[in-house]
Amino acid sequence: MGYSRGIGIVGLGVISRAYLETLVGHADVRIVAVADLDAERARAVAETVPGARALSVSELLADPEVDTVLNLTIPAAHAEIAHGAISHGKNVYGEKPLTAVLDDARAVMASAAAAWVHVGCAPDTVLGTGVQTARAAIDAGHIGRPIAATAAFFSAGHESWHPNPHFYYLPGGGPLFDMGPYYLSALVHMLGPIVTVQGAGSRTRSVRTIGSGPREGETLDVEVATHVTGVLTHASGALSTVTFSFDAHASEAKPIEVHGEAGSLSVPDPNYFDGDVRISRGDGWELVPVSAGYEHGSRGVGLLDFAVGDAPARRASGELALHTLEVMTLLLESAETGERRRVSTAPERPEPVPLTTEAEWRRIADA
Repeated sequence: MGYSRGIGIVGLGVISRAYLETLVGHADVRIVAVADLDAERARAVAETVPGARALSVSELLADPEVDTVLNLTIPAAHAEIAHGAISHGKNVYGEKPLTAVLDDARAVMASAAAAWVHVGCAPDTVLGTGVQTARAAIDAGHIGRPIAATAAFFSAGHESWHPNPHFYYLPGGGPLFDMGPYYLSALVHMLGPIVTVQGAGSRTRSVRTIGSGPREGETLDVEVATHVTGVLTHASGALSTVTFSFDAHASEAKPIEVHGEAGSLSVPDPNYFDGDVRISRGDGWELVPVSAGYEHGSRGVGLLDFAVGDAPARRASGELALHTLEVMTLLLESAETGERRRVSTAPERPEPVPLTTEAEWRRIADA
């Protein structure tokens, strides 16, 4: 590559540590600035990143050395930071969901198009060897024509372990908006875009209690559905049945299964990059050899794909994030009205990820 892309990080909470581990020292990008509402936190992080400066949010968004803004703020702030980056002519890559509200996401994408800049968005876990090997098996015809899929996430809620879990129970949170992007992105990678949704949902408790950390015992108001289920129709004709819950204590359900005319696939948890893919054609399950994806991926590999790769290789794209956000929004609307809803966004199925070794994608910079 001819030069290192300058990355500015806004928001230095828990997830930022994983991004820093991936990005610091990479040959093709460099973290030039960090910002957080807590200025002291920003200064502390900057001291650990060679060449990085601690700036205010407004200073970072305007900084000429920043080519791409990595937006790791809470969902409610995603739109504001994205618009700020775009207004300064910068690309923006954010944590999921793209924004907390669908109309805001549409506005972000429209502003980016008008400014001739690009938008990318997590999750990038679906670019790992787990989902990508499953996709390769589907594309190779190993299970025949895909007919149906199931995707399931069950949990008792994140307040038992997360020190600041309030945003999980505000609009833009809940099990659907928190975990849905992983599962829905995986389903789109494997089966293509979604055209209709039918949903149902419930909220079991209106108050939750923080179970650990300095806020242990503090209560949280719950403003979102904490159990959501639905049926998705893909443009290919395949049907996916999905469930996302913060109201379950345990489950033995497989994260994702895909069923075709000639066989079935067991797909690993899309919240992780790796994991075993298994196939059955009616005579037991056998392991599918790893054949695609970023080997031993970690958070931030999607940003590398976005910031360094050519345009067709931007697989963790804003277009896909907008699509999954619309699907989630319509699931909740369908749950309230009981009506089947049609999806208006129709992104291209992302390009597959060829098998890429960890050494190839990490590209450690020379000392």
